[in-house]
Amino acid sequence: MNIQLAWRLTRVVLHLCAGLCTCALVFPWASWTRRDRLIRNWSRRLLGLCRVTVEQVPGNQALPCALIVANHISWLDIFVINSLYPCRFVAKAEIRRWPLLGWLVASAGTVFIERGKRRDLRDIFKDLVAVLAQGNRVAFFPEGTTALQGTLLPFHANLFEAARDADVAIQPFALEYVDGRGGHHGAVDYVGETTFVDSLFMILSGEPVLARLTCLAPIATNGTHRRELAKAAQSAVAGALRPRT
Repeated sequence: MNIQLAWRLTRVVLHLCAGLCTCALVFPWASWTRRDRLIRNWSRRLLGLCRVTVEQVPGNQALPCALIVANHISWLDIFVINSLYPCRFVAKAEIRRWPLLGWLVASAGTVFIERGKRRDLRDIFKDLVAVLAQGNRVAFFPEGTTALQGTLLPFHANLFEAARDADVAIQPFALEYVDGRGGHHGAVDYVGETTFVDSLFMILSGEPVLARLTCLAPIATNGTHRRELAKAAQSAVAGALRPRT
């Protein structure tokens, strides 16, 4: 490991430790408004340390209360979205086991789903409806796992019904990570046997990253079936992504 990479890694680890302290000492007594502000600032700092610049594509603005759905590329996705629009996230249970970062995202209010556990899904669904009904943003990745940039896996429809039951819109987001030549940034792809540690090293040792977030038009949920909502959201995200070359 060269000195420059070691220094970058040290700064990220120190930032993670600072986040742990904030979660342990501040979050238990903080309002959700203050938590959102802390999450936004912490996420921006983490991305900066990883040399990730976030750019929102001009167009639609994020709704103050909606079920946010996005394509899933990397562990960076959560922090890119939170750097602009803090959300309560729903994520796969394996994220909880990431070193340091897993505990942090759990402390930030992330809800974890264990694959194949229908009872968990029912309980989580009720929680999502309640959080949405209180006027908050909730976000999840309906592909269920990460995919290579420029590709999109089928959207699972199960959680889309929460937006309809809470009487809020669904707002799709499209995420893309760009290198200095304007193409998909290869170091960000987080698929196959790549571990979180592997991915972190690739990002820290690679060239700087530009993360582009596109907020797409909201989708009304009144009188619609969850499968229709999933299909409409998938179509919207697919239309905003550049195909893999």
